[in-house]
Amino acid sequence: MERSLTMELVRVTEAAALSSARWMGRGKKEEADDAATSAMRKVFDTIPMRGTVVIGEGEMDEAPMLYIGEKLGAGNGPGVDVAVDPLEGTSIVAQGTWNALAVIAIADEKTLLHAPDMYMKKIAVGPQAVGKIDINASTYDNLKAVAEAKNKQIEDLVAIVLDRPRHTKLVQEIRKAGARIKLIPDGDVAAAINTAFDDTGVDILFGIGGAPEGVLAAVALKCLGGEIQGKLVPSNDDERIRCEKMGIKDLNKVFYMNDFCKGDDAIFAATGVTDGELLKGVQFKGSKATTQTVVMRAKSGTVRFIDGEHSLQKKPNLVMEL
Repeated sequence: MERSLTMELVRVTEAAALSSARWMGRGKKEEADDAATSAMRKVFDTIPMRGTVVIGEGEMDEAPMLYIGEKLGAGNGPGVDVAVDPLEGTSIVAQGTWNALAVIAIADEKTLLHAPDMYMKKIAVGPQAVGKIDINASTYDNLKAVAEAKNKQIEDLVAIVLDRPRHTKLVQEIRKAGARIKLIPDGDVAAAINTAFDDTGVDILFGIGGAPEGVLAAVALKCLGGEIQGKLVPSNDDERIRCEKMGIKDLNKVFYMNDFCKGDDAIFAATGVTDGELLKGVQFKGSKATTQTVVMRAKSGTVRFIDGEHSLQKKPNLVMEL
């Protein structure tokens, strides 16, 4: 992949964030998602790459754009796998709460996991605890290992978990171990990324979320030197059949970093839609709007935070009309 793609991806996530942010707090998550998807798809046409969507808005018959298998880019440049979540946290934007992101990841062709749209059990940590976690180990053992790796007491740790009834037992185990918990309504891609930045105060992610989001989180953590492990959790016979078609006969199979993203190179970009621990959300200021984006590349290990100021007069189509 060419280095210049890094900044091109920033343009993609910025456009999606700006468009969806107009819907913040309006209680209309589908409209917010549609705005992000349309804006992201439009900018993709200008990027010098030959991309194929492997993680997107759904199958071809389910999504009008950014569907799995769709070809993206201007038709020239490197061939890449593309994983997108135009609006990670649709309910977050609808309610006006924290940590909604516009997200994209790319990697060399045939290197990203084509994760099915089903649940996945995950555990993720930042660089200090790489090699110390085990998704098959107990909650206590993982917390103890992370605490030792980070030179902390278990009581100092903060585990981040989606606030769902399915996590009742997990929450009890974390509390019994003595760690603190940050329960979040949505947005486990942001949660996984936060484990790699000390300033967020998050040490480890536990729990069951979407498998496609696991791939996006894995690319980010690959760039950051962190780690994620996952196990698919099919909820019905149709999903079990999908696993078999993927060649996954053992549902206890653990997906490691190299399963999520096989190649040596990958690029990840995320722009804040609403405020979060890591990124500020979009702010509209009359004729201007501001964004904050993190973009990173695995090959170089470079992480950039980019503050953008956008003229809504010179680019009137930058933000879709309500």
